[in-house]
Amino acid sequence: MRAIGYIRVSSDEQVREGVSLTMQVSKIKSYCDLNDLDLMDIREDAGISAKNISGRPGFQEALNMVYSGEADALVVWKLDRAFRSTQDALSVAEKLNKAGRALVSICEKLDTTSAVGEFFFTLMASLAQMERRLIGERTAAALQSKKAKGERVGEIPFGYALADDGVHLVEDATEQEIIQRVHSLKADGFSLRAIARELNRDGYKTKKGHDWNAMQISRILKRAA
Repeated sequence: MRAIGYIRVSSDEQVREGVSLTMQVSKIKSYCDLNDLDLMDIREDAGISAKNISGRPGFQEALNMVYSGEADALVVWKLDRAFRSTQDALSVAEKLNKAGRALVSICEKLDTTSAVGEFFFTLMASLAQMERRLIGERTAAALQSKKAKGERVGEIPFGYALADDGVHLVEDATEQEIIQRVHSLKADGFSLRAIARELNRDGYKTKKGHDWNAMQISRILKRAA
């Protein structure tokens, strides 16, 4: 059986988890040797952490080789190297099964050519997605907690500056003055573009020192809504 391997790692993951491309290559080659698979080649996506398969050219090449019949099996070191959602995983597995091809994940010991392997593949894909959603929920909760405490989350919003402790936000007097002027002009019936023109005429600048435009004015108004 001819196999095509696929490996992926983002730079952050390689440092944090040690999931290097070299290690994945070694695991795939060893697996193919032990299971009499003819490893034709290995495709890779280095430093890419796209959430869907369309954002990874190396993976697309590997899939196309299997779909076209150039290879009989797609071999990955771990399921999450290939898929970032259950929908992607199940869609690919279904196409491979219909074409009589195999999907092999070494860590999870999955081989979709068997009924048991197909079942566990579906189960593991669902569990992987559930884990990512739980992480996302915990992250969102942590961010909400930081916001409630007045701590910085992401970019510093217009109207505020970073306090001396490097964590909390404090009001920026100049930017707060600009915000008040924006709302005053809006209340007087000025359009977004007209408000931007007024600010630029008076010499006011954005946080990055640029001239104002309608989109930036809209963001300030929406933030207060």
